[in-house]
Amino acid sequence: MKLKGAEIVCESLIKEGVDVLFGHPGGAILPFYDALWSYPQLKHILVRHEQSAAHAADGYARITGKPGVCVATSGPGATNLVTGIMGAKADSVPLVAITGQVARSALGSEAFQECDICSIAAACTKRTFLVMSTDDLAETIHEAFQVAQEGRPGPVLIDIPRDVQLELAEFVYPEIKPVQIPTVSAETKMKLPDAARLINQAERPVIIAGHGVLISKADEELIQLSDKTGIPVINTLLGLSNFPRNHSMSLGMLGMHGMYWSNMATDQADVIFGVGMRFDDRVTGNTAAFAPHARIIHLDVEPSQIGRNVPTEVGLPGDAKAVLKELLPLLEQKNHIEWVESINRIKEEHPSLAIPKTDKLLAQHVLKDLNEIIQKNPNTNVVTGVGQHQMWAAQFLFLDKFNTFISSGGLGAMGFEIPAALGAQVAAPDSTVWTIAGDGGFQMTLQELMVLAHENLPVKIVLLNNGVLGMVKQWQEMYFDGHLNQIPMPGPNYVKLAESYGIPAVRVTEQEDVYQALLQAEQHDGPYLVECVIDPSVNVFPMVPPGGSLPDTLEDPLTSATSPN
Repeated sequence: MKLKGAEIVCESLIKEGVDVLFGHPGGAILPFYDALWSYPQLKHILVRHEQSAAHAADGYARITGKPGVCVATSGPGATNLVTGIMGAKADSVPLVAITGQVARSALGSEAFQECDICSIAAACTKRTFLVMSTDDLAETIHEAFQVAQEGRPGPVLIDIPRDVQLELAEFVYPEIKPVQIPTVSAETKMKLPDAARLINQAERPVIIAGHGVLISKADEELIQLSDKTGIPVINTLLGLSNFPRNHSMSLGMLGMHGMYWSNMATDQADVIFGVGMRFDDRVTGNTAAFAPHARIIHLDVEPSQIGRNVPTEVGLPGDAKAVLKELLPLLEQKNHIEWVESINRIKEEHPSLAIPKTDKLLAQHVLKDLNEIIQKNPNTNVVTGVGQHQMWAAQFLFLDKFNTFISSGGLGAMGFEIPAALGAQVAAPDSTVWTIAGDGGFQMTLQELMVLAHENLPVKIVLLNNGVLGMVKQWQEMYFDGHLNQIPMPGPNYVKLAESYGIPAVRVTEQEDVYQALLQAEQHDGPYLVECVIDPSVNVFPMVPPGGSLPDTLEDPLTSATSPN
């Protein structure tokens, strides 16, 4: 059966199980959009900016576990995708970006809206494809989806010239083989007894669990690992929600803005088992001083990550779920009562979740109240932007349900929150999606409020408005001699802005009004914005100073060491 190239793209996407696309049309991709007319099973979400298309596809992929798909035209449409594509690469998110390109005859002529997007995107994708023949379209799309999902997941880009979309070709789709259950390599199996020996002999062990646990769906195995060995679990930022936060062995997040006790436990540990994480700089601080007493076991799907940043005694390349299943029978039933008690004493003496005493409204008040609401509704997904609010959300929201926390970690892209929440809500229409935004990041992608309203996506927005670029202000105060430059972030009347998009909103300035406003938002059948006007003077603590190591963790000078909240 002969089809136009654009029709082949649609048929191929259906074969790959795609049901939703996030995109924005333009000249070079118009043949594809014309073909979409005949494929109602491919739901298209029209975002207002291409960066949002990539972030939305990212949020969708994190919830579903399958590749998110974003679409853009050539030139600026394609380049606008790049930030979101790089974010997906940094956070190991499977994503397929489809871009239109000028006709083959115009390539290299500096035609209108021509750009070499494959070269531009090469550094932020697993692979790029420029399809020069309609005959190659089906095979290329199939390969792209395979590449996006295999090994360490990530983004791919398919660039399709306009005339390739219009030409006819025979449509034959490659056989889609069942997803192979990951296996453990012979090399890794040989190392498992060494890993087990270190774990069984450890006196002060910790597990650091990252995003790889979420990707491999190894939540049950992680719980079994902790329960059997009595080892506390610490999370990276992107690992949050891979282990129940209310579990007795959960220590919360570590690193630059992690819990004081998590940082100290890591520093004092004699064995560290890193599972599905990279030992990046936000986790380790100064790598030369990281965990000086610890022998490190590192399990990660990407072999090149093992030993890359910190010396590793036992490297276990492989899928987290598969490897943990093989490792668990080799581990002894143990507890580490004295070790856990020593950590609990640190918790008592250094209460990282203490809230400064003030009559002013703080972000911590808002998130503490939101946490109460979330505890009553476990079918909740949380999406954050990037900045101070992101760190407070990571600290104060105790998520027990697996895979319910989404944030831009590796790239740290401001503006991520609204489009990614959009994608998460499309992926899980029956869930409650809360997005935590700062006023700085919110102003970067707030145009997507129109999409929430138009599609009636019931995303609940907590806008923490301190009127400044909070994290930049914090660093300028602490490390740039208080030279506050380009910090004030004036904004519009956010309530009126939301209402102009057809979204109800409320403005909160007092502590006692927060809970009711959040509850009203949750109960509303549709999108809702709660603007919380918070004190701009408060900074995020704990904090590892730049160039410092985990023992250098700074605590909040505004809180009492004896009054946890």
